[in-house]
Amino acid sequence: MKKYLILFISIINIAFAQKLSFDTKFYDAEDKWVVFDKKEKQNTYALGFIYFDPQFGYTFDYAGELEFKNNKFERLPRLDTTTIKNRLDINTFPVAILPDEKVKEFKLDPQPEWLKNYKLENSDFIENRIRRASLMNGAGASEKALKILQQAYIEDPHYPGLEFELGYAYNAIGSFYKAVIVLNKAIENDPINFWYYRELGFSLKHLNNLPEAEKAYRKAISLTADKDHIAEVAINMAQSYFHTKDKVNFDAWRKIVVENAEPDSQFMAYIQYFDENWHKPK
Repeated sequence: MKKYLILFISIINIAFAQKLSFDTKFYDAEDKWVVFDKKEKQNTYALGFIYFDPQFGYTFDYAGELEFKNNKFERLPRLDTTTIKNRLDINTFPVAILPDEKVKEFKLDPQPEWLKNYKLENSDFIENRIRRASLMNGAGASEKALKILQQAYIEDPHYPGLEFELGYAYNAIGSFYKAVIVLNKAIENDPINFWYYRELGFSLKHLNNLPEAEKAYRKAISLTADKDHIAEVAINMAQSYFHTKDKVNFDAWRKIVVENAEPDSQFMAYIQYFDENWHKPK
């Protein structure tokens, strides 16, 4: 009976090995061979290697196509030798990590020789770590970036760029109280930094402290002439007052958006939505 049971389990494992689960965030597949799911009306799957470029962030090095036939994945011959690298960002779809047995079957190097060129020398330097964390924040990997930033903060809390990235990371994962603490200390050290006030306003808005969020955002506006930055700040407050149905304050921030946003921008699309839905129930 045990022999039959072992055989049955082995057959199941072999069957599952031929399938791929496209449920891994790309930043959780660093230094791995991965497969992207096929696009609609396509029969093949993109194969490649994900690594971290110290200058550009997470990158997909394309290595060819896979096809699922005869109940298994097969690697198709590649007709060109062109190097194709795609930068990965917050909009990138999840991937499937290629099982070790397939890496071996396809004769892929688990750690390609060229990867050494992207392993940053002196990667323990605080500047390089903050740069890496900043790219991770931008790619949506703030939870991973947080560990790097927290350690750097212990070493040198006012290192240029660190407090903003840490506040951003806390905001991204919803730790708004922690973001407020970091950003207030940052402002004590540098009281004319637009980015600190922008992030602080975001934190306070999500803590439903709209009066203090307004103060932070108005200070941010006073520190920049960039119309996109001003429109972004203003749309956040307009959104808050749209949800609370505070028409007076909504109109005040709506006016700032309209005065600064490009007509075809996403900011104006939000304003149009707010205007059209103002009288609908919350």
